Amino acid sequence: MNSEKLQHWQVGDVKITKLVEVVIGPVGADFFFPDATQQQIDKHRWLRPHFVDASGMLLGSLHTFIVETKDRRILVDTCIGNDKKRVNPPWDMMHNPFLEDLADLGYPVDSIDTVMCTHLHVDHVGWNTRLDDGKWVPTFPKARYLFARKEWEHWTTDGVSQITPDDAIGDSVRPILEAGLADLVEVDHRVSDEVWFEPTPGHSPAHVSVHIASRGDEAIITGDMIHHPLQLSEPDLITHFCFDRAQARTTRRAFLEKYQDRPVLVLGTHFHAPTAGYVVHDGNAWRLKY
Repeated sequence: MNSEKLQHWQVGDVKITKLVEVVIGPVGADFFFPDATQQQIDKHRWLRPHFVDASGMLLGSLHTFIVETKDRRILVDTCIGNDKKRVNPPWDMMHNPFLEDLADLGYPVDSIDTVMCTHLHVDHVGWNTRLDDGKWVPTFPKARYLFARKEWEHWTTDGVSQITPDDAIGDSVRPILEAGLADLVEVDHRVSDEVWFEPTPGHSPAHVSVHIASRGDEAIITGDMIHHPLQLSEPDLITHFCFDRAQARTTRRAFLEKYQDRPVLVLGTHFHAPTAGYVVHDGNAWRLKY
């Protein structure tokens, strides 16, 4: 696998591995951000060449993180998945070697004991299930799947009218509950002393990030609290997909202020390689140091 598809980080005793399902881009800014301008992109030179290409187009990624502790094998977000009817044409009825790649890394499906979903959007839950004889069954049969209770309640009660034609809840989340493998947890749920949910609401009602700490080292997997590194320099930019725009901005600014100039590795769930870095204060905003 090439370096853009696979990366590793060590956080104390915890090993983190990124496995890419789909590379995003080059795409125009409006793919993510309805209000972004080319001028906003071009003025932040630090974004090139990894996150913005030579023509000013954005680069991104859809990937999962495998978090391996001394006694757990955790997947954080499970991408899009195969065989699923999706509105976005490149994601529709995909057939890719994601599970084979995972096994080649030493993580066959039966070895995964925990799946953590930062939220329940279509590109974060897809490999929760796979198609088997016409039915959606859990991909990781020995895992407990952790969903924030308030997130589940939103999409199944308050959020019924917001479920898209993709129906990711129906094909990628509900079958997990029906199989008895789901744990509906609080937004600050701790998996262990080393891994826990950190509340980062706004993009979705109960969006969470994943905090990792071991032997004095720390890392945070952002989920969609930050979609693209451009949002460090332009923190008020909102994606097409944010549930509460004001809350999303407030959460992101609070996160950047909290972690600026600290040795906390930030791993973006949609960041193109190099994917991870440290938040540093830069004038009236921030950038990623990597």
